[in-house]
Amino acid sequence: MKITILCVGKIKEKYFRDAVWEYSKRLGRYCKLEIIEVADEKTPENASVNEENLIRKKEGGRLRKYIKDDSYVIVLVINGRQVSSEDFAKKIDMLGIQGKSHIIFIIGGSIGIDEEIVKSANECISFSHMTFPHQLMRVVLLEQVYRAYRIINGEPYHK
Repeated sequence: MKITILCVGKIKEKYFRDAVWEYSKRLGRYCKLEIIEVADEKTPENASVNEENLIRKKEGGRLRKYIKDDSYVIVLVINGRQVSSEDFAKKIDMLGIQGKSHIIFIIGGSIGIDEEIVKSANECISFSHMTFPHQLMRVVLLEQVYRAYRIINGEPYHK
């Protein structure tokens, strides 16, 4: 299975980069992992709704270049469906059983994701009703993908 984490913005903090590296290394035995970062736009301090929509559209255009037609796209949005770690693992496992060989997870920038990307996704999930920095969300997503593979393979994981 190929897993792509497609995200807006770079990780600036070393501790987040270290965590991403650690989970990427751990995932190497379970899947082919790819992390793609697209540039984020600077958001003015008091941006209008129209300015924010334009920023999301620009970032969305950059994301779209990496979305393959034959992949299963899961967008992380705050109002998406919440799932348990076990259900998340079942989803990844079932996609593989159904012949899907590429899952793309999309993490938006600081003001969210272009609505067209959200509408075209196969699925929208949420890890919480809380808002997280997108750099931290990348670490959380990688940890949950790692946990999912541990569950799928019947290996112990921290509960």
